[in-house]
Amino acid sequence: MKIAIIGAGVAGLSAAIRLQKAGHEVVVYEAAAKAGGKLSEATLAGCRFDLGPSLFTLPELVEELFALAQEPIEQYFAYQPLPVLTHYFYEDGTLLHAYAQPEKFAQEIANKTNEKAETILRFLEKSKEKYDLTANIFLKQSLHKLTNFLNFKTLYALLNVGKLDAFRTMAAANATEFADSRVQQLFNRYATYNGSNPYETPATLNIIPHLECNIGAFIPKGGMYAITKALFNLATKLGVVFHFNQKVEQIVTSPRKTIGFNFGKNYQQIEGIKIGEKVEKFDAVVSNADVVNTYRRLLPHLPAPDKLLNQPKSSSALIFYWAVNQEFANLDLHNIFFSANYEKEFEAIFKHRTLYEDPTVYINITSKYVATDAPKGMENWFVMINVPNNSGQDWDKLIGEAKQNIIKKLNRLLKTDLASKIVGEMQLDPRTIESRTSSSQGALYGNSSNNRYAAFLRHANFSKTIKNLYFCGGSVHPGGGIPLSLLSGKIVADLVKEK
Repeated sequence: MKIAIIGAGVAGLSAAIRLQKAGHEVVVYEAAAKAGGKLSEATLAGCRFDLGPSLFTLPELVEELFALAQEPIEQYFAYQPLPVLTHYFYEDGTLLHAYAQPEKFAQEIANKTNEKAETILRFLEKSKEKYDLTANIFLKQSLHKLTNFLNFKTLYALLNVGKLDAFRTMAAANATEFADSRVQQLFNRYATYNGSNPYETPATLNIIPHLECNIGAFIPKGGMYAITKALFNLATKLGVVFHFNQKVEQIVTSPRKTIGFNFGKNYQQIEGIKIGEKVEKFDAVVSNADVVNTYRRLLPHLPAPDKLLNQPKSSSALIFYWAVNQEFANLDLHNIFFSANYEKEFEAIFKHRTLYEDPTVYINITSKYVATDAPKGMENWFVMINVPNNSGQDWDKLIGEAKQNIIKKLNRLLKTDLASKIVGEMQLDPRTIESRTSSSQGALYGNSSNNRYAAFLRHANFSKTIKNLYFCGGSVHPGGGIPLSLLSGKIVADLVKEK
């Protein structure tokens, strides 16, 4: 088939590689000037910044694409494991080093908190068990095809559904697991990995620590944007055609009627896509664009699945990119400065839809591992706080207040005068995330996961009413983040193969 892919994010690149390798003719249309979507980069004051996702886990999902293409990955991409996953800073002065070895991490927590090492290790084993039960069913295949549930693995998971802990919130489960509030806060943080609230999202999401704490986190050589470059170069090598600065105006369909068993039933058939005033003919279309905007902007002539599209959206982010003219020895690649009142922070974000005065601050500094990302004596700080998605807040006022609160917090915990050390600044907020990446309301992960049925309230990777229309990316199944986006591209390719 001749297949159009709308959007060159990592999900679109994953789908393009797989479909081209399967023998289809794949053409990718990207409204921006280069590939990457949220996973892009920029430079400022001699520093290079990854603008989007900053955590790299499950590298085998990237390796799998090169193995499929029979291309030597070492000619395109390299990465290294992190010896320390994160530095955690607390207001009471506690500093925890999340070592990559689970036993060493558990002992670090035992040495500095009131928690026992065996408690941590037992929790991480439960996290692995949850992941093993759910990964093949909920993450690696379509959740919207009945035939995918008719197998032994699904039956086994259903028989062990109690172990998934879907009927408690993450925070409630972790309060039972851990006596020390600092450790509860550390593991509650993993809800933010898909833009959720740990005080509302089901404890099933305690699968996430397994990916990082048991399997490990990594840093690509060249920074996170190296993932985009490697996948783009691989796709190009396979023959995928890319059109940049090409905005798709509409997905063109035509009405048809079924024949055979379902004779006379109406459906829509893909005809192609509209670029400007010209219609390009295609047999199938894969949308890597946000699913809300796919329906609202690209399919305005057809009824939309409003119930799914109107589900509450995930949180967004406020990110400052600071060129800092000092090197901080007590900081690493990933650093977390916790709020003194985590529950109040999430209440502000999800209930009051505003910013908390004492936010949890995340700092990513790739120059700790990629020396060329900052001049000698400087560091490239990616400084992020979780914020609500865009629903008309006075963002200019909120951003000004947030910057002051962040600097005040970091000055206190790092004993520095940060403002005097910032020699360059860019920022990204829910409005610009929405406008630059076409993410509905600037939500980073599409629909939120703040209820136990959230996995079933994401849009499928295919349309039930438009033949040969498929969806990939963070706004559809299985969810947001690099690993799940890569898997969504795989699911689409599998669906096309089945058809």
